[in-house]
Amino acid sequence: MITPHLFKDKTMAVLGLGRSGRSVAKALVRAGARVLAWDDQEKSRKTAQEEGVPLVGLHTVAWNQVDHLVLSPGIPHHYPAPHPLVARAQLAGLQPISDIEILCLSQPQATYIGITGTNGKSTTTTLIGHVLQDNKVKREVGGNLGIPVMDLQPLEKGGFYVLELSSYQLEITPSLHCHISVLLNITPDHLERHGGMEGYIAAKKLIYKNATPQDVLVISVDDSHCLTLHESLRDVGGVKLIPISTCKRLDDGISVKEGTLYENGQAIISLKDFDCLRGQHNWQNIAAAFGVLRSVGLSAEAITKSIASFPGLAHRQQQVAQYKNITFINDSKATNAEAVAKALACYRDNPLYVLFGGRPKEGGIGSLRPYFPSLTHAFLYGEAASAFALTLEGKVPYTLCETLQEATQAAAGLALKENKPDAVVLLSPACASWDQFQDFEVRGEVFCEVVREICA
Repeated sequence: MITPHLFKDKTMAVLGLGRSGRSVAKALVRAGARVLAWDDQEKSRKTAQEEGVPLVGLHTVAWNQVDHLVLSPGIPHHYPAPHPLVARAQLAGLQPISDIEILCLSQPQATYIGITGTNGKSTTTTLIGHVLQDNKVKREVGGNLGIPVMDLQPLEKGGFYVLELSSYQLEITPSLHCHISVLLNITPDHLERHGGMEGYIAAKKLIYKNATPQDVLVISVDDSHCLTLHESLRDVGGVKLIPISTCKRLDDGISVKEGTLYENGQAIISLKDFDCLRGQHNWQNIAAAFGVLRSVGLSAEAITKSIASFPGLAHRQQQVAQYKNITFINDSKATNAEAVAKALACYRDNPLYVLFGGRPKEGGIGSLRPYFPSLTHAFLYGEAASAFALTLEGKVPYTLCETLQEATQAAAGLALKENKPDAVVLLSPACASWDQFQDFEVRGEVFCEVVREICA
């Protein structure tokens, strides 16, 4: 674990006591800081208190006597409106920071690899970490991926922090300096938290805001937003660019065409047999990881050998079980329609029983209409069920359910009854998890548990 001694004797307010909030609060206590921690949820406060986190009602704090406000990324600080406590801190001249900011200030000697994008961050981050470890390179992997950065190990010069970075985290990490950064894609997401698409793009651009001419940016040129950024950066310089594409073969960059990976136009390897990285979206993840890993000095042969041993990512098209005629797939991390489309494209030739539901995001599942003909049946649950039913009405047969557990059992029951060969029951929710679950990981674990009961 990291102890941020730089903050010894500082007064540190910590707002939000999920995993990262509790982790940073405990790290600051170890460092000798005066910690004032709070969460609006009683359950979170209780968990934090049981772990030794000092609780203080921040509503009564004199903010002009606080040195820093460490904010959970899920708490708004700007749009749609600042949390009331954040607003008070801002009036006192404090700008919120993240636990990643504390990592950057505490571990300046390490090399930082940052990965962002609307979709694919976790797979790309984990894949880079896997290849580095497989090649005996000292690295720590965390961030938005699920491992709080204060729980990582300290790294000396030559060590790599491989960090998945959300748009929320980027906005509150002003000292972030990624020596190698990745921008995978930009499609509409979290727009209410960024005041619209322009604000969301501006947040993603922060991944390379402190870059120098010696640093590297691996950037997609397949979507219009990333292509525009690539062209503007190419014109002004300031960072080394490695473009990636899965739509066309690039003479300068990393690309995938018809399942073959190319480096600067030269064929490297076929990706079609990488079962844990199926589909064009995963080919983009491989291309991005390959660009990063080549930048740190690994050979193409070493990289591709290690990618072949990658076991895949939990909650991202994770094959949970095969039972009779059914394969169960956990894609709980697909929290928006864009991510769901990637999964549907992989299974459009199978009888497909898909589970949609949770707390809906802007746009719903309307953009998935091209895939509707390939859906055998949809099972809708949670807050989104009624709205999704209206979208599917007359296009896809559907069943309304109350909970994910009920939806999973109903999908399996229908797939067994219809007994179509190579059927797939796919959890790919297109929603946030927060109506029924703490996070997408818990949602995925519940799905896996129900599947195990079905298969028992």
